[in-house]
Amino acid sequence: MNKERYSKKLELIKEAGNFRVLRDTVHNGFLIHVDGREMLNLSSNDYLGLSSNPRLIEEFRSETDVMAYSAASSRLLSGNHQYYKMLEDDLASLYDKESALVFNSGYHANIGILPALTGKRDLIIADKLVHASIIDGLRLSDAQMVRYRHLDYEHLQSLLMQHREEYENVFIVTESVFSMDGDVADLQQLCEIKKEFDAFLYVDEAHAIGVRGTNGLGCCEEQACTEEIDFIVGTFGKAFASMGAFVVCEELFREYLINTQRSLIFTTALPPVNVAWTRFILNRMPDFYDLRIKLAEVSERLRHVLIAKGFETRGSSHIVPMVCGSNENSLDMAGMLQDNGFFALPVRYPTVPKNEARIRFSLNASIPIEDYECLFEFLGCLE
Repeated sequence: MNKERYSKKLELIKEAGNFRVLRDTVHNGFLIHVDGREMLNLSSNDYLGLSSNPRLIEEFRSETDVMAYSAASSRLLSGNHQYYKMLEDDLASLYDKESALVFNSGYHANIGILPALTGKRDLIIADKLVHASIIDGLRLSDAQMVRYRHLDYEHLQSLLMQHREEYENVFIVTESVFSMDGDVADLQQLCEIKKEFDAFLYVDEAHAIGVRGTNGLGCCEEQACTEEIDFIVGTFGKAFASMGAFVVCEELFREYLINTQRSLIFTTALPPVNVAWTRFILNRMPDFYDLRIKLAEVSERLRHVLIAKGFETRGSSHIVPMVCGSNENSLDMAGMLQDNGFFALPVRYPTVPKNEARIRFSLNASIPIEDYECLFEFLGCLE
C-alpha cells in the first residue's frame, strides 16, 4: 500500500488555496452558527426561506399522517409508495406534460437521464458552463459530446450546422439559471434552434424552480416556452426546502428511463414523508409570489451596490457573484464578511476558472430587509 501520493495531492491542494473542510454548523432560520459566531446565512440554497417556516411545518404536520421515514427498497422493487404517484401526477399537470418522474437528487437525475437516452449514434451539445452533475452524466454517456461557448447561440448554431447530419439524435443541454454566474439562458431562442435542427432540448431548472415564473415553475414558465422543451429537470433541495429531483417529459421517455436509467434503478427510493412534504410545498408554490418578487428586488439592489464600489459581478438572478480574482483574495474577502456577521463563502478553482474565484452570494427571501441593508452598508464601506 502506498499512501504517499494522497498526502502529496493534499499538500498541493493546500498550497493552491483549494483545501476544503466540513464545518460544524447550527441553523436557526436564516441565521447560521459557525465557530461560535452567529451570522446571516448567505451561502444557502434555501432561496425562499421555506425550510424553517414554522407555519408551513405545522400545517404539514396537521394535515399529513405520513410516518414512514424510509422506503427501504428501490422504486422497482417495493419502494414505489403512493406519494410518488401523487407527486408525479401533480408535476405533470402543473407543467401540462404527459408525465413526470422523480429521482433522489439532481445529481441522480443528471448523471442518469442523458446516459440512458443517448448512444453512440447521438450527439450531446452542451453549454460550456453546465453544472458538474451534467458533465459527469456526459462522461457516462456513449454519445459524442461537444460544448458551445457560454450563452453563445451563434456558436451553438454553427456547431449544429457542422455536425447535425452526422448523428441520429442531438440533445441540446443547458441550465436556465447558471449556478456560478447567476445568469439566465434565453430559452425561447434555444427552442427555436432545437426546432430548426430537429433536436431535443434538455433544460436543468435547478436554480430557477420555485424562484422564477408566476407560479414558481422556473424560467420555462417565465419565458413561456414550457411546451417546447422536451426535458425539464428540476430539484427539490433548493427553493423547495426538501430533497429529490424530477423530469417532466413524454410518457414514452418516462417508461424508457424507468427501464434503463441506472441512477434510478439501483438506489433506495426517497422516504414517503419526504415525498409528501415535497408535494405539500409544490401545491403551495403559487402562494409565494411575493417572496419571488422580494428576492428579485434584493438581488438587483446587491448588484448595484457591488458595481457602485467597482466590484465585478455577473448575471441577473438571486445568485450574485462578487468576483475577487485569486483564491487568496476570495478567502480574504470571505473572512472579512464573516468577521462582520455575513456567512458568504468563496468559490474557487476548479469549480470556477482560474483567477475568477468569487464570493457567491446566494440570497434568501426570508431575510429581513433591515439585515440586507446592513450587508449593503458594509459593502459600501469597502475600499
